[in-house]
Amino acid sequence: MERQVIKDIGAATNPLHGGRMAPFTEDSWHVRIGRIANWAGVLRLAARSGGWVLRPIAGGIPPNPAGMAELLSGIYAVGEQGEIWMRQLLTGELPPEDEIAKAEGFLTGPGSVEDLELFFYD
Repeated sequence: MERQVIKDIGAATNPLHGGRMAPFTEDSWHVRIGRIANWAGVLRLAARSGGWVLRPIAGGIPPNPAGMAELLSGIYAVGEQGEIWMRQLLTGELPPEDEIAKAEGFLTGPGSVEDLELFFYD
């Protein structure tokens, strides 16, 4: 089930960037932040589907070996920040460009969701 959840996350969060590498500075703020914020909803659904509980990760050290709850929680923190940025953007406040670029790089491209299956030990 965990492998299928990872595949579903990848399908649901397809960034539709046409193969470009992050940061996606040629896209509008709404598109860029929307890509990041969409992760939060997808990860909440994924956690519910598997019965995993998302937890705050700041200042914590995950157990070794980490499980799906820890994996999803770590990625969720970035998506949740995207939701915060979107609310700020809707009030006219621009988010920090460097932070948006870091989130885009974390969620797309090499070493990101394409490699999540490496999380499994088998």
